[in-house]
Formats: sequence, C-alpha cells, structure tokens
Amino acid sequence: MAVTIKDVAQRAGVSHPTVSRALRGDRSVTPETTTRIRQIAHELGYIPSAAARSLKTNRTRVVGVLVHRVSDPFYSQVLEGVQDTLQAEAYSIFLASTNNDRARQIEILRAMRERRVDGLIVCSPFITAEDRRQIQLHGVPLVLIHNRAAEILPYTIYHDDRYGARRMTRHLIELGHTRIAYMGNARAGRVSNERLAGFKQEMHAAGLHVPDSYIVHAASAQSPAAREPTQSLLALDVPPTALFCFDDVLAIGAMHVLHEANFQVPRDWSVAGFDDIALAEFVNPPLTTFNQPKYTLGTQAAQLLLESMDESQPNDNASHVVTLRGEILIRASTAPPKG
Repeated sequence: MAVTIKDVAQRAGVSHPTVSRALRGDRSVTPETTTRIRQIAHELGYIPSAAARSLKTNRTRVVGVLVHRVSDPFYSQVLEGVQDTLQAEAYSIFLASTNNDRARQIEILRAMRERRVDGLIVCSPFITAEDRRQIQLHGVPLVLIHNRAAEILPYTIYHDDRYGARRMTRHLIELGHTRIAYMGNARAGRVSNERLAGFKQEMHAAGLHVPDSYIVHAASAQSPAAREPTQSLLALDVPPTALFCFDDVLAIGAMHVLHEANFQVPRDWSVAGFDDIALAEFVNPPLTTFNQPKYTLGTQAAQLLLESMDESQPNDNASHVVTLRGEILIRASTAPPKG
C-alpha cells in the first residue's frame, strides 16, 4: 500500500498541512522541522502526488513539446537543450511528433491542452496565427522554434538561415565554383525559402547566373528523397560542379546517388549540407556543412517559455523573437572544381 502524507505526518507528530508545506520548502516551517519531515518522508518512501499538487497550485509542472519527427537527428540536440533547461526548473516534458500530418498536429495540440500543460514549445511544424490564437484562448504560453509558416509570431527562436546559406555559397564560390546548384526541401516552407534566398543573393553578389534547372527540390527531408532531384541535375547538358543542399540528410542522400553514378565527391562534385547532424562528420567523405547551434536553440526556447510562464512578470504582449547564428564547418566533401 502506498505511503500517504498522513503516514508521514503521524510519524513526525505534526499535521499533514505542515508536512505539505515542509516538502515544498515553505519558510513558515522551521528549518529543523523541515529537515526532520523530509528525512521521515525519505525513510518511508513517500512520493508526493503530482496530480494533487497541480490541483492546489493550478500548475502541472509539465511542458508540451511538439516536433516534426522524433527520428530527425536535428531535433535530438534541440530537445536535449530544452530538457536540460526545463528539468533544472523541475518541469517534465510531454513529447509528441506530428510526422508532417496536419490532422495529427491538431489532435496532439488538443490533447496537450486537455492535459493542462503549463506551456508549449513547438519545433518546426506549421503553426499558423489561427493555431496560436486557439492555443492562447486556453491561456497556454507558446514558444516556437524554426516556425515554418509565413507569419512571424511572438516568442519565436530562429536560426539566421539566410546568413548561413550565404556563407556556405560564398565558400563554394571561393573554391572556384561558378556552376552551383541548390537542393531544397519542398515541405520546409519558410526555412527552405530563406536558405534558397541566401544562396541566390550570394550568387548574384558574385555576378554568377543560376539557371532555373539548377534549383531543385526534394519531396521531403528523407535521404531517399534526394535521388530524383540529384538525377535531374546529372541529366543536364551542362551539370553543376557543386551542390548545396537544404540539410545534411539530403546532402548525404545526394552523395549516395553520385557514388552510384560513378562520380567521386569532391573530385567530380562538391557537396555541402546544413545543420551539422552527428552523422555528417563520419560519412565518406566527411560533409562540409553549416553548424546551427542546436542545443542553444533548445535552451533559449525553454528559457523564453519559462519567462512567459512567470506570473510575476507583466504581460506586455510584446514580440520576443530571438535569432541565432551558427558557423561553417569545412570538411572533405568540398574542393576546387576539377580542371
């Protein structure tokens, strides 16, 4: 039979409200009494009821975290940052993934509201202004990481994708490439558009023409999705000598297709990615990429959510948009063009 707060109170010779106050660190209980009650609770194996505590405080100490896909290697480090920051403040995480399914996303958000999460962190799925309005009608603070919708919503953490794309494109140009292609992700919305815009801006700044045929899009962010767009580039009368991909997963898929076609990277083609997932350093050849501060994206998002949930702070309805910048990591998949 589970030990109750009344059992602790009986052993300690105090009332159960006193036990409750002592266990939550209430200063109305003397330090000596608090220490003795906590020792007794430990000896008896008493575990406070989170459900009962939430009824009293109207807080569950649970934060909902919604991601596009749990298996996406990009989000593992983002989630680590979120979790480390929230656990330090005694919050638990309710984690779910949408798998790019809009109906599933709506259902998950409804379930999180029903379970009375104290706040929401949404990583990348399409959250519109209407979604935000519905969430906030229930009084749930919301922070977005890399929101893919067109709207710039308050409490958002972004990476400066345009800057990263320009920096990567400049690297390829400095190597001597003039025929550079870009492979986007058709499902990535604003993020892919920003990276494409940065690529075009840097090419234009260098006075380099980008044929329409050099802009291709994969159907998703899965490695196999890189096959068709890579093959379309290989079939061109004048193919590119370098390929900049939306992310590392597509870049790795593109390198696989090039190897199948008996092309060597970087001798015949230079290939660059974006994100610096854990695998990028260990493929053959190691992938040149742009390292987003993924862990920091998670910690900053969690910190912003904690601030928005702080009832002692005034709700100024102001926009809190944080933009981070990463750095380029030059590895062996990029080199000067052959000849």
